[in-house]
Amino acid sequence: MVPASGPPEPNGFSVRVALGDGGWEVRVLDAEGQVAWTRYCDGEADARTFASTVQQHIYWLSPAKFKQYYRLSDPT
Repeated sequence: MVPASGPPEPNGFSVRVALGDGGWEVRVLDAEGQVAWTRYCDGEADARTFASTVQQHIYWLSPAKFKQYYRLSDPT
């Protein structure tokens, strides 16, 4: 019998949908709550659908894979 694994470690990122000055935005926030990445969307439905995908990636991917996938770089 294979032992059950616990829930994955949180990767520290979160996603938010916001209506900004230029329209709907999906923002990826780092562990400190700073905006690490933004995607502008055509409307609210597009933004919420994309944010749902990002949320799944936050859950599924390790922090390193998530950074690679969204081309996030560590500050130097």
